[in-house]
Amino acid sequence: MKNKKGLPLIIFGAVLILFAGVFALYNIYESNNAGKKAEEAASHMLGLIDEAKDEIDSYTKNEEVEFIPDYILNPEMDMPAKEIDGYRYIGVLEIPSLGITLPVLQSWSNSLLKVAPCRYEGSAYTGGLIIAAHNYSSHFANIKNLQQGELLYFTDTVGNSFEYAVAYQESLKATDIEEMKAGDWDMTLFTCTPGGQFRVTVRCVKVR
Repeated sequence: MKNKKGLPLIIFGAVLILFAGVFALYNIYESNNAGKKAEEAASHMLGLIDEAKDEIDSYTKNEEVEFIPDYILNPEMDMPAKEIDGYRYIGVLEIPSLGITLPVLQSWSNSLLKVAPCRYEGSAYTGGLIIAAHNYSSHFANIKNLQQGELLYFTDTVGNSFEYAVAYQESLKATDIEEMKAGDWDMTLFTCTPGGQFRVTVRCVKVR
């Protein structure tokens, strides 16, 4: 009789374990798929950036003039975007200490976050650039390991490069939207923790 009463609990436990396994496999699949898409887009973006730099070098060499980037003349300008496979990107983020190079999408949504890191708000030109990404192993899962002083690089679609140093790391609640935007930081990276209750938040200052 006791065995019969315990049978439903055993079945329920088995179903939960099965569900957890399927969910874990799905997350791995999503992470691998997102990593592949991001790698392809980043490679394409870096090619376009190299072309833009070559054009600038050719122009300044032939004209013998000093090149002044548009964003210096007009800091409030929109960051130029390039379209790749139907998605619009504003640049490439490199984090050498984590061994990742990722394209950054122009805007964000839940569906876009499954493709690549997204600009949440702000600009590399005026500061306050906030970049969000899923905690996929191929995206921002390891930004929690960034240490103060480590360098990060963001290059826009026309070849302007910006160097940042990690200054501070904090954990914010998922509802702390204003706190995420607060502070005079040049760049912020964030991703959710497993379960989604908190946001690993890395604050950076521009050094070049």
